[in-house]
Amino acid sequence: MSLQAQLLTSYIPDDVAGKRLDSVLAQMFPQYSRSRIKTWIQSGNVLVNNNVLKPRDAVVGGELVEIKIVVEPEITWVAQQIPLDIVYEDESIIVINKPPGLVVHPGAGNRDGTLSNALLYFDNNLQNVPRSGIVHRLDKDTSGLLVVARSLEAQNHLVTQLQERSMKREYEALVNGVMTAGGTINQPIGRHPVNRLKMAVNVRGKPAITHYRVIKRFRTHTHIRVNLETGRTHQIRVHMAYTHNPIVGDQSYGGRLMLPPNATDEFKQLLKGFKRQALHAAKLTIVHPKSKQIMCWQAPLPDDMAALIKAVNQDFLQTLGD
Repeated sequence: MSLQAQLLTSYIPDDVAGKRLDSVLAQMFPQYSRSRIKTWIQSGNVLVNNNVLKPRDAVVGGELVEIKIVVEPEITWVAQQIPLDIVYEDESIIVINKPPGLVVHPGAGNRDGTLSNALLYFDNNLQNVPRSGIVHRLDKDTSGLLVVARSLEAQNHLVTQLQERSMKREYEALVNGVMTAGGTINQPIGRHPVNRLKMAVNVRGKPAITHYRVIKRFRTHTHIRVNLETGRTHQIRVHMAYTHNPIVGDQSYGGRLMLPPNATDEFKQLLKGFKRQALHAAKLTIVHPKSKQIMCWQAPLPDDMAALIKAVNQDFLQTLGD
């Protein structure tokens, strides 16, 4: 598989004299991240007046810069024909409504059959974008919207939006317990001190902020809407468990199953049989990498979660009737 190459040429402005080369080039070519530009400089793919410099070398101003952009294809991931629910696509991005049960990236125990494999089949050019263009993740058993970049420029723009918190992600969840009101959880998240496969609220972790508000309260459950201000691994699941309102069906953080008193056997079996977190990425808002227009998409609840919430509501209404 051949490498994809592109040559960029420009002259360094006079008003940046004395600044670091990597910083100047990141300013000149904002479509690429500073870390990626630094890698190209270190690998000798950047020439300044035909000379190879170091990232920290100062520029004078007026030099001719030539950047040979080389992208190594993802040779370890195999393209596979897997159905995709594509909500939107253009030359820059693809927006996917991911079903529950689909892993995003290949890894230990999931070498294929993932969203990445499906994307490579859908668009072979995604082999030239790191991680098949996937910008943010959803857990295997979380459903909903995520955006995929079809170029390095689009990927860098979207990653910047994530870092600057201008990308908006709204989720719906069914949690255990009757929540009295909405609120904000501002607790750092890091690796669990004992189980390294799990995350936990940890004073040594990274800052994590989750906003939530109540959609409807039931007898022993609450349907909530959640907005992420940060994007830590398992953030919503960990934060809701921290407030003693774990997400229904969460096999890692869910705790003890909560059954309403005097519920029907059918309803109890439905709750017991729901073996994934009842969490859905329902709304996604971004600034389009090319047009710079604000774009927004919504995805309805998947059938299993919609049926679960309907059953919880029916149990609640039946109690009112009694």
